[in-house]
Amino acid sequence: MKKYTTLLLLLISITTFSQELNKDCEAIEKKVIEWRRDFHQNPELSNREFKTAKKIAKHLKSLGIETQENVAKTGVVGILKGNQPGKVVALRADIDGLPVVERNNLPFKSTVTSNYLGKNVGVMHACGHDTHIAILMGVAEVLAKNKDKIKGTVKFIFQPAEEGAPEGEEGGAELMVKEGVLKNPDVDAIFGLHISSGQDVGTITYKPGGIMAASQSFKIKVKGKQSHGSRPWASIDPIMVSAKIIDALQTIISREVDLTNEGAVITVGKIDAGVRSNIIPESAVMIGTIRTLDYGMQKQINDRMKEMVPAIAKSYRAEATIEIAKGYPITYNNIELTKQVLPTLQNVAGKENVTLIKAITGAEDFSFFQKEVPGFYFFLGGKTIGNKNPYPHHTPDFQIDESGMLLGVKTMTQLTLDYLNN
Repeated sequence: MKKYTTLLLLLISITTFSQELNKDCEAIEKKVIEWRRDFHQNPELSNREFKTAKKIAKHLKSLGIETQENVAKTGVVGILKGNQPGKVVALRADIDGLPVVERNNLPFKSTVTSNYLGKNVGVMHACGHDTHIAILMGVAEVLAKNKDKIKGTVKFIFQPAEEGAPEGEEGGAELMVKEGVLKNPDVDAIFGLHISSGQDVGTITYKPGGIMAASQSFKIKVKGKQSHGSRPWASIDPIMVSAKIIDALQTIISREVDLTNEGAVITVGKIDAGVRSNIIPESAVMIGTIRTLDYGMQKQINDRMKEMVPAIAKSYRAEATIEIAKGYPITYNNIELTKQVLPTLQNVAGKENVTLIKAITGAEDFSFFQKEVPGFYFFLGGKTIGNKNPYPHHTPDFQIDESGMLLGVKTMTQLTLDYLNN
């Protein structure tokens, strides 16, 4: 009888604490939204998040959280030690914006401009990183208030350059790992989330194992022979050769890799060639990405691209080289950790609002953390229910329903406490 009484009292205390936690989270929702709007209106590009980092650090310090600045250039790390010893869990939010001109009528829309690849560009939080920052700042405030209930240590990792460091620079999660962000104290597990403009508010989606693709960038240089546009026979046209290469690369996906195994994508995102309508140029440059969910398929695609590109160019009397970067690894949710945290997701969001999904071909450098320690990454709904035409991420019209952020605060807070206290 004593055993059952003790168990009942434990269950009652957990339920009561969850209610208290909900109140604490709901009490700061307005602040979380205000933070998000401020970051949205003042975005900064990768490795240039100077003002963003200062705002984050100021908030953490105001909570009495030990704060480290200038981590991996502009990153901020907070360390909150609970009143009892235990494990160490890390929570991560990415903080950089994108070179996108915002196109909507939001009262807090961005009008910021900056320099990107030598061009003056608009800057926008077109992927939801502003919401990630605000959510994690909210989690930090709630956990700092409930420090006496924490068994262990929480590391808050505000990471720059998730979208990729500027050319010639290091950055992002890879540099953070290199600089020892998962050490001193050593992290036992790490959690991260991504808001989704295409997923209903109030929902969470997840997948054990590979949830997001490995991503590699590539550059192809084609060298031909310049001529007047009226005399193409005197040229070796690098634009025509580039078109043949682009077309052929897609046959690797459609005819050579086994897509019943996993998905894969090759995208040429930019081609730069020529200066006038009546000049066939001497050279062309293409850049793009490769997305894979299987490392064997990744090697197969890389090998075939390296074979195809120079061979196709040679067949048209041109020359071509290809460089493929190492890129981001597969975002891989630890199987056991996923099983462990699933009840928490279902408890916070409601079982009916937590859905298992298939892997997607987007990529995330959160994967660098997961290569070092067990990690779990999930998607948070940010679409107004009933909206049948949400704008995609990385577009000028991208928008998020701010009412979805509260679930993010609650989920990350409860994940942290459940992981440390169990």
